[in-house]
Amino acid sequence: MKGNWSIFRQVLNRRFSTLRSSTPSSRLSTSVRPLVLAPNSMSSLIARNSLFTASTIGPSIDFNFSNTSLPRRRSFGSEAGGENGVVIVKSEEEFINAMSKAQDESLPSIFYFTAVWCGPCRFISPVIVELSKQYPDVTTYKVDIDEGGISNTISKLNITAVPTLHFFKGGSKKGEVVGADVTKLKNLMEQLYK
Repeated sequence: MKGNWSIFRQVLNRRFSTLRSSTPSSRLSTSVRPLVLAPNSMSSLIARNSLFTASTIGPSIDFNFSNTSLPRRRSFGSEAGGENGVVIVKSEEEFINAMSKAQDESLPSIFYFTAVWCGPCRFISPVIVELSKQYPDVTTYKVDIDEGGISNTISKLNITAVPTLHFFKGGSKKGEVVGADVTKLKNLMEQLYK
């Protein structure tokens, strides 16, 4: 895509330099000067085969970006509904309930500590969603460390970096992954929950 814009820019610059060099303004509407390019250059091949020929580019170009379809922004932070297979924890009470399910009720659980501003968290987030689909018996709790009421409780757990994942099985913590180490994450999940 970057190459197409630079070629388009070259075509515009050459066309505008041609327009600037012609003295009468009436000449613009009556005659069109051809665009001269090197015969073996890639830009000449594209210019000959493109929809934007030199004759269609005029001195004023309007781009309408309102009708352009852009990809939707992906959100990696905490959302109200949660992602497929991942439970989003938004309050201290929800966190305490989730922790009691993991410890007291011995439910297999993963606590995924993350932050909206964290680049490695954005990298590993889709992997965690996929793994939560592969292991439906395991409940994955996504905890944003910057969430208002949760920060005091999280400080007691000694979370010093994000992403951090705590793995619970049989009522106790069986493992921890700090950082976006996908291989270690997959190996530990397979070891604990298969």
